[in-house]
Amino acid sequence: MNLVLFDLDNTLLAGDSDYEWGQFLIAKGVVDGPHYEARNKAFYEDYKAGRLDIYAFLAFALHPLATHSRAQLDAWHAEYMDTRIRPMITQAARELVKRHLGEADLVAIITATNSFVTGPIAKEFGVPHLIATDPEEVDGRFTGEVAGTPCFREGKVIRLEHFLKDHGTRLDGLGSSWFYSDSHNDLPLLELVQHPVAVDPDPALKARALEKGWPVISLRDS
Repeated sequence: MNLVLFDLDNTLLAGDSDYEWGQFLIAKGVVDGPHYEARNKAFYEDYKAGRLDIYAFLAFALHPLATHSRAQLDAWHAEYMDTRIRPMITQAARELVKRHLGEADLVAIITATNSFVTGPIAKEFGVPHLIATDPEEVDGRFTGEVAGTPCFREGKVIRLEHFLKDHGTRLDGLGSSWFYSDSHNDLPLLELVQHPVAVDPDPALKARALEKGWPVISLRDS
């Protein structure tokens, strides 16, 4: 069995879906603009610097999901897909995903961003499996809490192990395994797959990729 994994933000997307969802909510007037934007930017900088407190971030990011109905959230998400996400999808990213979908047994997007935000994005790419941070849901409404292990850093490895177990295999039992990512936050998983690929990498990941001899590619159309 062959496995291909894609990170989402700044890898398949030329931008960050979590950050852009926050900016979208600000633009819609759903959240307090100046305060929310300052915290959103601060968390994003923490993520890029490798010092993100994932639970503090999730408490912030999942709160708006708990304060609105699913119908309203879905309507906003459809607009967000049109205005924020589709413009961040390059032809090169679509072609790479399409090629692997035709070759691999298992293809998944694995992302720290929550599954409410990323589920429709995975469908846009035609990727059948999504491994993401799951927001807790009770009686059809989000609670603002996280369910299970956040899919971040070492948590991606844990979540992948559960995913593979559900498919009757293990990472060390695969014929081949690939992981495409832009971020040094994904090094715990990149170090485990047979074929790690750095995609438009941040400086820390680029340095490690060059040290290890990993491929470095770009999915930006320019």
